[in-house]
Amino acid sequence: MMIPVRCFTCGNVVSEHWQEYKARAETQMGNEDPGKVLDDLGVERHCCRRMLVAHKDLVDIVAPYQ
Repeated sequence: MMIPVRCFTCGNVVSEHWQEYKARAETQMGNEDPGKVLDDLGVERHCCRRMLVAHKDLVDIVAPYQ
C-alpha cells in the first residue's frame, strides 16, 4: 500500500523521506547504498529505517480490485 506517515514504533514522521529515498536508492539509475541515503536524509533510528527499507509499494497492483 502507501508508505505509512509515521513510524509504527517511535512515531517519527517517515513519509516525508520516501520520494527522495525511492529516487536515490531503489531505482535502477540510483546507484547509492540505501544505508548511506538514509544517513544523508537524517533517518537514524533503526525502526524508522526499517519502515523505508522494507516498504513495498503495492498501490498500483491493488487499485484495480477496489
